[in-house]
Parts: sequence; C-alpha cells; structure tokens
Amino acid sequence: MGGKCPHRKVKKRRLSHKTARRGKFLVKADDAVYDELVKLADAGKDADATQLPVDEDLPGMGQFYCLHCDRYFASESVKEEHYRSKRHKKRIKQMSGPAPHTQLDADLAAGMGMPDNGLKLMSM
Repeated sequence: MGGKCPHRKVKKRRLSHKTARRGKFLVKADDAVYDELVKLADAGKDADATQLPVDEDLPGMGQFYCLHCDRYFASESVKEEHYRSKRHKKRIKQMSGPAPHTQLDADLAAGMGMPDNGLKLMSM
C-alpha cells in the first residue's frame, strides 16, 4: 500500500477554480462600467485625469484605479503593469465595442417586458 492519493490533483484544481470565480462577483457589472465610460466621454473628460478621493480602506488609499476593470491598485507601478496585461487589453476592447446587455434586455428576451403588438392600424 502507499503512494499518493489519485484524487489529489482534482481537489487542487477545484479550489483554484473557486478562487477565480469568487473575484467575478466583486466587480461591477459590464453595463455599469460602460455607463460610467459613456458619461465621461459625453463630458469630454479622460478616465485617468479625474482626481479620486482618499479612502483608507482601499488599496493605495484609493488613488490608483482602473475604470475599465473596476479595480484599485496599491501603487502606480502595479497599475502600469496592469495596463500592459492581457486581461486589461481584452476589457478595453470589450468596453469600446457595442453596449453590453442590460437588465432590460434580459427582461425583454424572457418575455417579461412590455408587449410588442406591432403597428397600430386605424380601424374604420
């Protein structure tokens, strides 16, 4: 008898999968981030030029923020490293494309929105 447990690798994979999914729920939804970007574009402001308030509970006192990814960073160097990452570049491409789906779109697709009865015709 003896040897390694054959299911050891499976458990390791399952735990790493949970930590990857846990981070998904801590960020804003795509439509909320997209709305913020549209507001900044309409006002003619740059996402990096806005001064952020100091918050002791956030990493880096809340001064290093990526609007596209909705993440705070501990320092400027970490933020710059994030800007060069594949995840950030994919997120910018996603946010510069068409508007993401909203809750209203989901309701309409499920048949829970206002009914669409077509054009109203004049009756005689």
